[in-house]
Amino acid sequence: MIRRATPRDAASVARLVDALLMELGGGSPSRYADRVATAERLLTHDDRLFAFLAFAGERAIGVMMLSESAAIYADGQFGVITELYVVPEHRSGGVAKMLVDAGVALGRERAWRRIEVGAPHQPEWARTLSFYLRAGFIEIGPRLKLFL
Repeated sequence: MIRRATPRDAASVARLVDALLMELGGGSPSRYADRVATAERLLTHDDRLFAFLAFAGERAIGVMMLSESAAIYADGQFGVITELYVVPEHRSGGVAKMLVDAGVALGRERAWRRIEVGAPHQPEWARTLSFYLRAGFIEIGPRLKLFL
């Protein structure tokens, strides 16, 4: 089952995002409490951030965070997948695709013309890139960041 996350889901969202960051090598277990607080704040006060959770029974097994952005090149508002994670034992079972489909449905409701996502470093994370390509995404190049 996939559903929109609410502020009450902040701990589950943070737990899954934390697992994603640990897997990518950029996480720190000592920051978990900060991530819960950030998730709760964003899910409560940000009308441009959306979270979807996937469940197996009562257990949250996947998360997708999606934010709304805007640009002239995108012809207005569009979505950006900022985090997408499924626990390892539930991968390759269609959970990530269901999360992306929920984001696509939201994007259509909000009249977005596209959804973008940054894939992790290649070729180490080739499976992730392959998933997005199979889901209909088109590769447009690397994404860069500048810390402020």
